[in-house]
Amino acid sequence: MQLGHINIRGKETDTGKMIFRYVLLLAMLPVSAALCAAEAGMQAPDFNLEALQGDGSGTLSDYRGKVVLLDFWASWCGPCRKSLPLYNQMYRELSDENFEIIAINTDEDPADGLKFLERLPVDYLVLQDPGASTPPLYQLKVMPSSYLIGPNGVIQKTFVGFREGEMAAVRSAVEELLNAQ
Repeated sequence: MQLGHINIRGKETDTGKMIFRYVLLLAMLPVSAALCAAEAGMQAPDFNLEALQGDGSGTLSDYRGKVVLLDFWASWCGPCRKSLPLYNQMYRELSDENFEIIAINTDEDPADGLKFLERLPVDYLVLQDPGASTPPLYQLKVMPSSYLIGPNGVIQKTFVGFREGEMAAVRSAVEELLNAQ
């Protein structure tokens, strides 16, 4: 017997996966920043991932010496629809100041991330992690989550979840770190 597109005998259809992801996202929203294990003062774990758009790859260590905002996102994440364009605006305004944004897309199918970026393009590096190997390194609990990393590779601040009203705090933290160089 099926209910809509979800097989209730245990077989999950694409609709079932989507419902599961939304329920998971809603369950994770109230999680506090204290549950995010990669925190200020810790060395940011390095990674080597393929670019989502075009050829090539990227590592965090490629950006040593720069202030980096590392952002984890997925196409199914509602708050990501707001964060990526705002981060892109900040990147355009601050990219001449030793600042980079690296976005890691965690969609199982990279085509989903590419479709998302067709609607909401960004100017900064977007890497793909369809096997989700990087989120455990940061013990990611909430999507989206971002990590402000200093030129020395140490996490300076974490931003768990995203609310549009918090963008001023993100930008302030980035500018403070840029001015401290």
